Amino acid sequence: MSHTALLLVILAAVAHATWNLLAKRAAKVGPAFVYAYGLAATVIYAPWALWSMFHDGMQWTLPVLACIVISAGLHLGYSLCLQRGYQVADLSVVYPIARGTGPLLSTIGAVTLLGEPTSAAGLGGMLCVVSGVLLIATQGRLTIFTQPQAWIGVRWGLIIGAFIAVYTVVDAYGVKVLLIMPVLFDWLTVLTRTVMFTPHMLKRRRSNWESMRGYWGLAIAVGFLSPLGYILVLYALRMGAPLSLVAPAREMSMMLGTFAGMILLRETVGIGRLLGCLAIVAGVVLLGSA
Repeated sequence: MSHTALLLVILAAVAHATWNLLAKRAAKVGPAFVYAYGLAATVIYAPWALWSMFHDGMQWTLPVLACIVISAGLHLGYSLCLQRGYQVADLSVVYPIARGTGPLLSTIGAVTLLGEPTSAAGLGGMLCVVSGVLLIATQGRLTIFTQPQAWIGVRWGLIIGAFIAVYTVVDAYGVKVLLIMPVLFDWLTVLTRTVMFTPHMLKRRRSNWESMRGYWGLAIAVGFLSPLGYILVLYALRMGAPLSLVAPAREMSMMLGTFAGMILLRETVGIGRLLGCLAIVAGVVLLGSA
């Protein structure tokens, strides 16, 4: 992976960790918040996407349309499951399990479906990142999974991770094979899933509007940061970075979240989480050299 592509992935990890922290604060709002930040993203990124459409062009073929619709459905399912997972379980369980499962399955899909080559450094880096995520999630204590509440988060994390893996492979196909410009692809996906969800939201428009009271600022922030982080990842893929390396490298967001909690929130960080951070750093170094 080139240094430029790796830098894009690092910046994407920062954006991803930030918007997930914001989304957790609005967990109780539920689907209305998902719709609100999707609507905000549609408006915010419209000028960039339309400029890209007219400047770079767009081939409106059946495979392109199918890829956009499938991606939109997967991203909508991911967003709804993520918000529900944050309602019923802790961020510290749902987020790392999802982020650990997603790249593992994405890498398997990249190798088996997209035919990407593998290397010892790439595989080692992937395993280091996934191991680091799990160490951060459990704080080095696997006995946490003997707690019923932890398994609620684990189940939602696995479901979310499966969505991440599938949409990552589909989106990589869109930008690497179908050659859709990343910002345009992401914007069309957000627009499509917002349109898909509109009828459901209109049925309960009064209650949804009330539930969003005081949360529009968070929705706008997430609407800006969520697409930005993913667009940077798509650009890294379009530059030729292998999906099997990009997917696990994105999980630096877990390390950043841990350090933010330690430095900004004064949270206690045990040896397990520190070892997890070191494992992620080692993984990123290996991925950068692969």
